[in-house]
Amino acid sequence: MAILFGAKIAVNFRNNSICTKEECERLLSFTNNSGPLFIIGTVGISLFGNWLIGLLLITTHILGCITVGMIFKFWKKNIDTKKITYNVSKYDNKLQNVTISNLGEILGNSIQSSISTILMIGGFVVLFSVIISILNVSGITNLICTVFLPICNTFNIPSEIISSMFNGIFEITNGINMISLVKLKNISLNIIFTAFLLGFGGISVLLQVLSIVSKSDLSIKPYILGKLLHGVFAAFYTFLFIYLLPVFNFNLN
Repeated sequence: MAILFGAKIAVNFRNNSICTKEECERLLSFTNNSGPLFIIGTVGISLFGNWLIGLLLITTHILGCITVGMIFKFWKKNIDTKKITYNVSKYDNKLQNVTISNLGEILGNSIQSSISTILMIGGFVVLFSVIISILNVSGITNLICTVFLPICNTFNIPSEIISSMFNGIFEITNGINMISLVKLKNISLNIIFTAFLLGFGGISVLLQVLSIVSKSDLSIKPYILGKLLHGVFAAFYTFLFIYLLPVFNFNLN
């Protein structure tokens, strides 16, 4: 699942005036990503049954992240930096030195914060799993697939991939699981669409980040734009790796 620590750190930096609003929005746009354990372990090994696929996806995921970071270097670049003030010393004063006497308190607070984040992620996953089930049972997913059917036929994309992508846009884990179950000889399609979902993250992760960002004055818009670009670049890099490097060509003859 996507890690929220990037968003938490960006908000923490902003609330403690370590970075400006614009700098934290740039930071937020490319630092909240899926972790290597999830991509290689869960997606590559568990779902696709090949660690090389996981290695390919984590590589293109990182490349997409770096590309987005370079692009967002120019986000609100015209801000007058001479008027910017930083309060790093104020933040340093709030930091606790770890000693034997306060070690238990610091560990307890860290564990409590981590458990709270994990419970929030789990709650969102369950909520959107229910939403996806409702959409599938009500026939809305099939209706969406029917709308995109001409495009699918033009590019030889199976309708099952589109329905899986639709579910993945809501919740990344369920969507990737469904994509991995679509049996195709041209498995590169599954991998490329998976790369997009890993980069984009899904609406579930978006709302999780929004719940964290709402505690500051940061805008969620650069994050949304950054994740869309991340998904596109990750899918593009995956396409290049598959068709330029034979070792990553997993298509069946």
